[in-house]
Amino acid sequence: MPDVLPPGPPPGPRDPGDAWAYGPDGTKAWGLFGAAGLLVDDGAGRVLLQHRVEWSHHGGTWGIPGGARHQHEDAVTGALRESAEEAGVPRDGIDLRHTALLDLGFWTYTTVVARAARPFDPVIADRESLALSWVPVESVDALPLHPGFGASWPALRAAITVTPHVVVDAANVVGSVPDGWWRDRAGAATRLLAGVSALAAAGVPAARLDLGFDRWWPRWSVVLEGAARDGAAPGAPSDAALAVVRAPASGDDTIVEVTAARVAAGDGPVVVVTADRELRDRVTALGDAVEVRGPGWLRELL
Repeated sequence: MPDVLPPGPPPGPRDPGDAWAYGPDGTKAWGLFGAAGLLVDDGAGRVLLQHRVEWSHHGGTWGIPGGARHQHEDAVTGALRESAEEAGVPRDGIDLRHTALLDLGFWTYTTVVARAARPFDPVIADRESLALSWVPVESVDALPLHPGFGASWPALRAAITVTPHVVVDAANVVGSVPDGWWRDRAGAATRLLAGVSALAAAGVPAARLDLGFDRWWPRWSVVLEGAARDGAAPGAPSDAALAVVRAPASGDDTIVEVTAARVAAGDGPVVVVTADRELRDRVTALGDAVEVRGPGWLRELL
């Protein structure tokens, strides 16, 4: 028979972050450096939830895998570590979507929202779970929810299908700054792709996309044309995060095709980065999900 973990917190050395934080009025919250958790959906209308053991804070309720952040650990790293430790969530098996921040002044909790990039089965890997289950979104409210998760769930549920996508007119963005790009168009495209790849990994402040919450990880499509088609994307996070589209002929026609495909797939908002007026009119005619930003918008992010 498999070994059964005894009840109670794990023994042994603990990180300094595994302690209570206290507010000015005596309110306490777990995680000296704040806490973070992962809400992951499977792309088919289910989210991964954890039934918390009775000895834990708000034991017996359902919530998301998570816990105290370690010293010097950012919220995303903490949420991914905790979800791997508690539920066996594979880091290479999810795509980041956005973060939601609860800031009490003396303590923060960050909900990291992601989507499964491939199917995986959660595994009870420590003592903190009674059960782990993929729960249909419409069934979540029927469960006894952790108070914190229960309070945040309505807003998180409303955004569960929001998928921002940025389509970049590379020729227009590169050409917006007279830095000698015309001497090496492929090299200029490669530099742009390196910057966009870094953004795909780090995310974008929510306000820059006119979206709620704290930070978003939009998908990116960068369209290259002409001599710039030889540009390469070093260190791209994943094909889902960054697609390099090499236009066979007209770059504008390809941008319209890519934008139309993203709208048809249900992505939105779809932000097209260009200063070309004719192209702006063509893409905005595809529907209300499409927005246009100038090259300066992207350059400020870079």
